Amino acid sequence: MKVCIAEKPSVARDIARILGANKSCDGYMEGNGYQVTWTFGHLCELKEPNDYSENWKHWSLAALPMIPPRFGIKLIEDEGIKKQFAVIEKLYHAADEIINCGDAGQEGELIQRWVMQKAGVKCPVKRLWISSMTDEAIREGFASLKEQDVYQPLYLAGLSRAIGDWLLGMNATRLYTLKYGNNNYGKGQVLSIGRVQTPTLALIVQRQKEINNFKPEPYWVLATVYRDTQFTATKGKFTSKEEGEKAFSTIEGKPFTITNVTKKKGTEQPKQLYDLTSLQVDCNRKYGYSAEMTLNTIQSLYEKKLTTYPRVDTQYLPDDVYPKCPQTMNGLFQTAFAGKRPYAELVKALGGKPLPKSKRVFDGSKVTDHHAIIPTGIPPQGLTDAEKNVYDLIARRFIAAFYPDCKFSTTTVIGEVDGIEFKVTGKEILDQGWRVVFATPNAAKEKGITDDQSA
Repeated sequence: MKVCIAEKPSVARDIARILGANKSCDGYMEGNGYQVTWTFGHLCELKEPNDYSENWKHWSLAALPMIPPRFGIKLIEDEGIKKQFAVIEKLYHAADEIINCGDAGQEGELIQRWVMQKAGVKCPVKRLWISSMTDEAIREGFASLKEQDVYQPLYLAGLSRAIGDWLLGMNATRLYTLKYGNNNYGKGQVLSIGRVQTPTLALIVQRQKEINNFKPEPYWVLATVYRDTQFTATKGKFTSKEEGEKAFSTIEGKPFTITNVTKKKGTEQPKQLYDLTSLQVDCNRKYGYSAEMTLNTIQSLYEKKLTTYPRVDTQYLPDDVYPKCPQTMNGLFQTAFAGKRPYAELVKALGGKPLPKSKRVFDGSKVTDHHAIIPTGIPPQGLTDAEKNVYDLIARRFIAAFYPDCKFSTTTVIGEVDGIEFKVTGKEILDQGWRVVFATPNAAKEKGITDDQSA
């Protein structure tokens, strides 16, 4: 019997359906030579200090630093977790082969390796590695299972991260709490120290200090209006209004002369595909979503098979994704929300021709565990407002990646009044290119100067 283990029940159900394991049992699915079970995220964790030594049970400066001679793991104290682990352990001991179907990433690898280690697995282990939860991706993944040893470096990276967090968190938290944790009322307060939370808090505090200490300093500049266009002096800021008025009085009423007009054409490439961080930034900027809300939303879209694996740090795709892109585009063409097809015209505008293949999009050398976040092409249904918003950002970014560059012209006009130089710069969109995908208010033409204003 082959035992498959996924990171959560919903993923296990999808895998079981594809494999034909349709019989529901207590804690797993069975059928067609497979048993498909699941974890609930982490079932195991590193042991706590008191699990290693009685001397570490009580907080004391004399006991620091705490460095176990060998790190061990234990089950998380939770009755539901203990029950599910017992199911998994029993299946493992009777298995001919185990297929690790955990999330394809560092943490997903660590979760399943710890469970196998705790259960004392002896049989061969294969690894399912997929970047989306579509039926096609699952079938392709099972057709090309890898040996688990291939991912040993990934496991060791996750283990090292966990041990590093333990050493820093356990030791530094006790140290700072014992030295600085007493408040004015003589009561102890735990000062939690962590690899991520502490430097993040420091950045927040530093920024708040900058805000508190910021003192706005008003200044004045010379400006003039010529043919309904405002020109600003290229030099000189005045710290007092009186100084500015004095300078203005020396040129007031004197003729304004255009001395130079330059035009320069340029191009703007489509924005790169999303990784998790850039998606979180855009969701916060456009919708006010927190990083956690964006992560939860994109995780939900992934589990609904609508987008690819979310926890990625690259904005590129490998070459083997390129042949699948037309199919994804076709899915976006058919996508409808409230009876409207927001991407149909955008996809249609690509003309049905072979999609351009750019190094800004396809570069396998810049892809690690997973590629950039893109739609799978499965038309979405029943999404929440947040899911629609996040999906829309990803879909449009993907479509735009295959559009031509935006072309624009930048015009700079220099004028002069009694030896004082003034300047204005305008930008005109000549060809919207990829900008049309986002339909921004200024996509057609950015405010600037025209030929008859520059004379």
